[in-house]
Amino acid sequence: MDQKAIKRIAWVVNAVILLLVFGLMWFFHICEVTFMVWFSIPTALIYIAGFVMIRKDMLDAYVRMVYMWLTFYMACSTVCLGYDYGFHLYCFSMIPVIFTTDYMAYRLKHKRVHAKAISYAIEAVYLLCTGYHALFGPVYQRDQQISAVFWICNALIVFGFLIYYISYLIRSIIQTEEQLVEIAHIDQLTRLYNRHYMLTCLDELPPDSAEGFLAIADIDNFKKINDTYGHNAGDAVLKTVAQIIKDECSDCVVARWGGEEFLVLSRGDFIDGKEMLDSMRTKIAEMPVVFDDVSIPVTLTIGLTVKHPGQSIDAWIHEADSKLYIGKNSGKNCVVI
Repeated sequence: MDQKAIKRIAWVVNAVILLLVFGLMWFFHICEVTFMVWFSIPTALIYIAGFVMIRKDMLDAYVRMVYMWLTFYMACSTVCLGYDYGFHLYCFSMIPVIFTTDYMAYRLKHKRVHAKAISYAIEAVYLLCTGYHALFGPVYQRDQQISAVFWICNALIVFGFLIYYISYLIRSIIQTEEQLVEIAHIDQLTRLYNRHYMLTCLDELPPDSAEGFLAIADIDNFKKINDTYGHNAGDAVLKTVAQIIKDECSDCVVARWGGEEFLVLSRGDFIDGKEMLDSMRTKIAEMPVVFDDVSIPVTLTIGLTVKHPGQSIDAWIHEADSKLYIGKNSGKNCVVI
């Protein structure tokens, strides 16, 4: 979520709260809760000032002001009318909201809002105002039917806040975890799996497994491509070849093994795999990579091997690598088994 989105949300929330203040002001007038009628005037001015603060990108100061005044407003409402109206319930929604706000400030690299300290302050105010009610009762005694309606409305609003902000936090955590997994497992240039992920997949194979095949593919004369056409062209070649391998070997685990090398792991049939890789090699050779209106011929040499029972992963990779170099020394652009 970017700065503009945060400002839009703040603008909408501020407008909704301001409308609620006017609505509650009318309600307090009808119920003859005089103190809260007058208290609603500076409250409305606070939120009108909030629009100016949002427009001027003073979001940090705006958040602190809103939390301070909401807590103060909640305390005064509870002292005046008691907790039969449910105003004190907002304390429970404000705490996850302030922690979410602190998290958003961290993500946007803004000044942190000290969520824990503010939560303790909200807790203290809650205990004071509800304690006053327990000892002395509300300042204004009003119709119990009205209080029941307000309790329900306030409870619904509070639960709405809790559900929304907690679900937002969980979604954000999941999104962050997915991004971390992608960073750990995906090569950023080719969007293939990286060496670390491939080694994990290989380690998870049963030790006595002899299924499938392993292939190492290497772009021929890649240094010459970089020297002749530039490193940006080399990157374009890597991305194009990676995409073709990924498309052609859709049932395999494909990783960028290092530099211009790719590792292909499959549990499929060896003969079918050989035909698939040979077809892929031919496709790459017949389709030059176009970069800056220049056609760059590209070929691929591949070493292909099956896993023997009891063979270690290192030995299996070494065998595929050895066959790759046989292909490199035999004219390139071939699949060696």
